[in-house]
Amino acid sequence: MQIGIVGLGKMGGNISIRLTRHGHDVVAFDRDPAVTAKVCAQAEGGRATAATGLADMVGKLTGRKIIWLMLPAGEVTEQAVQELGGLMGKGDIVIDGGNSFYKDDIRRAAELVTKGIDYVDVGTSGGVWGLERGYCMMYGGTKDATDHIDPILSALAPGIGDIPRTPNRDKSGFDPRAEQGYLHCGPAGSGHFVKMVHNGIEYGIMQAFAEGFDVMRSKNSDALPENQRFDLNMADIAEVWRRGSVVSSWLLDLSASALAGNPDLSNYKGDVADSGEGRWTIEAAIEEAVPVPVITASLFTRFRSRTGNNFAEKMLSAMRFGFGGHIEGTNN
Repeated sequence: MQIGIVGLGKMGGNISIRLTRHGHDVVAFDRDPAVTAKVCAQAEGGRATAATGLADMVGKLTGRKIIWLMLPAGEVTEQAVQELGGLMGKGDIVIDGGNSFYKDDIRRAAELVTKGIDYVDVGTSGGVWGLERGYCMMYGGTKDATDHIDPILSALAPGIGDIPRTPNRDKSGFDPRAEQGYLHCGPAGSGHFVKMVHNGIEYGIMQAFAEGFDVMRSKNSDALPENQRFDLNMADIAEVWRRGSVVSSWLLDLSASALAGNPDLSNYKGDVADSGEGRWTIEAAIEEAVPVPVITASLFTRFRSRTGNNFAEKMLSAMRFGFGGHIEGTNN
């Protein structure tokens, strides 16, 4: 198939290259012409053609035109969707593969359908590893549009690989695409909604690992009785947990790799950003009256990490002194 890819950053560029490796033809565009040229040069078999903008891309696509946006959520994506709405025609398909807010997807789909243009939102997980590993994708849109782009999604998905099959999935009622690593979740917006919650869960898992390793690293503290101090090796613990532990995961794999490279992690400042999905997950939970204390706490911890951990801790000290006379630096 032929597809246009807009935004050739770490994921958009690799998506383009992976598609050409699977025999698809890509028309590529990035606002930086050098990035566009680099991706086209890395494409398999000369299957990528450079475009100078959205209008040029639309002109170079034939048949039922498909354009995949891999842009930052917000105004940049909004502008691109609106522009494509004026350039594309009946039956064409706009795909947003970024991390847009699902309510924006619902609105955009409703706007584009009045012009006969289909809109598909694809929550894409895989990061910089997706070129080789493939991308886990959760997507929403009409059956007609999503069926049409299935060859694209199938090429990007990781496939069943060496992951053992889940018992009882041979029964009727299950989507066979799920075990290939991609899933049609429902109408427009549902893909990004599922990906949003996925990222909220990710926040909580990461926070649990971070806190657990911090507890172990602090077990050699001078504040503890000498006979209760352990000098634990974080890199070795991460490694042994990878081997058969119930908490083994890709996030643990990444943690083990980081600790093996630099055990004290001094190459990081600890200012942890959030890209929006954690906030949106909590907002959805509030709308549904569903308690999400772990995800909420993990998001607030990220906020605190970017303030230098100063004011909040001063407030804690002030309150402890106020109600109990506790002096900073003591346990009484």
